[in-house]
Amino acid sequence: MTIAVIFGGTRPNGNTDILTEHVTQGIASEKIYLRDHKIQPIIDMRHSQDGFQDRNDDYNGVIDRILPHNILIFSTPIYWYSMSGTMKNFIDRWSQTLRDPKYPDFKNKMASKKAFVIAVGGDDPSIKGLPMIQQFKHIFDFVGMEFGGYILGKGNKPEDVIQDKDALFAASQIRNHLKD
Repeated sequence: MTIAVIFGGTRPNGNTDILTEHVTQGIASEKIYLRDHKIQPIIDMRHSQDGFQDRNDDYNGVIDRILPHNILIFSTPIYWYSMSGTMKNFIDRWSQTLRDPKYPDFKNKMASKKAFVIAVGGDDPSIKGLPMIQQFKHIFDFVGMEFGGYILGKGNKPEDVIQDKDALFAASQIRNHLKD
């Protein structure tokens, strides 16, 4: 079992990073910080005769890094009651990869993985973050990926999430699951 963590936050050492580190503490994982990569938004060319065009960015390199792993952890702050724009751009580009001849088995490879979501927000995330979790579930269902679980932590100011004992407990539960 190998793990890739896809960080969608834009602030280094933010609350989401802190909570995610609680999950992966003591577990080998490949950490991918989307903020360190140039990933252009999708240009929808599904119905164009020429199809999708290469965006000349870092996206394919990130896909190449996640594909070998069995478990993917999607780590995102809750921005305006959804995932970060950085994470959304990354996932939107999957539409391109699904049609890319360089990745003929993309959907099958994604279907062999298990996914977790870790998110932190400041405005009642345990309730207001649920539509985002449902969105992730629909995404995972579409590609056939198993949804292993999620954590919705509370935090606004730096390090606030450390006070969220429920989120820290949930992080330890997922960590124990990943160690098994």
